[in-house]
Amino acid sequence: MSERAPFGVFSGTKTRYLAEKICAALGCPLGKMDITHFADGEFAVSFEESIRGKVVFLVQSTFPNSDNLMELLLMIDAAKRASAKSIVAVVPYFGWARQDRKDKPRVSIGAKLVADLLSVAGIDRLITMDLHADQEQGFFDVPVDHLYASTVMMPYVQSMKLKDLCIAAPDVGGSKRANTYAKYFNCPLVLCNKTRAKANVVATMQVIGDVKGKDVIIVDDMVDTAGTITKAANIMKEQGANSVRAIASHCIMSGPASDRVQDSALEEIIFTDSIPYTDRCAKVKQISVAEMFAETIRRVMDNESISSQYLI
Repeated sequence: MSERAPFGVFSGTKTRYLAEKICAALGCPLGKMDITHFADGEFAVSFEESIRGKVVFLVQSTFPNSDNLMELLLMIDAAKRASAKSIVAVVPYFGWARQDRKDKPRVSIGAKLVADLLSVAGIDRLITMDLHADQEQGFFDVPVDHLYASTVMMPYVQSMKLKDLCIAAPDVGGSKRANTYAKYFNCPLVLCNKTRAKANVVATMQVIGDVKGKDVIIVDDMVDTAGTITKAANIMKEQGANSVRAIASHCIMSGPASDRVQDSALEEIIFTDSIPYTDRCAKVKQISVAEMFAETIRRVMDNESISSQYLI
């Protein structure tokens, strides 16, 4: 690495597992922090080493519950008050990203609110991965380095050496992401058209395209209750698909998700480790993005371009 200003990498409670991997890839120790919890559920954050004049990288995904977001906000505030030179939020999974617009009257735009909270708290830069909608980068008035899980997913798909590969989008909204994979692998693309009875509940679904005899890979940005992706897999298998797998960036996997995946036609489902996965399901595999984030941190510190990291 070139000569640079001193920097430190620190982590919130629930993303420490990833921060440790990032530090191992960077060859630096994980910074010392203390998070004190009080009896009423409130907590306080303090840095246990000097960060005066340092570039501080705070690693914390903001997945439920909201304590993870609050932890990050307190870490940012503490770093600002401890005279850090600049504060970079490293948020592998950016929560509330599905609330990116007013899709009906009188609703909040949660993604913009969280962006404002981070900005007001004092971040100078955001490093994140696979936002639910790319345009959410515009919610921030600071530089955003938006990474893509395809950097680690595409080599894994290639390693499968599937004979008759077909990429599928689980809904119309994910067609752009799936089309990028289909173009890269020069293979067919199929779409699923779904209607929802309410949030997290799929009412009907139709597959647009031919999957007979194909080795299908469904591409999505996140899996929450797994209702959509398992329903799509089951329908495709019924329509003659040779095999059905799924890849998704963020492993939310809440409620009945693990059981649904285990009982579905999916042969496997591959995630990154942007969110910890504690339920054990034999069909779930996680690929680490620690080296990708570590390389981005190195390039940010050396003022180098990060665009060469992108496969597509």
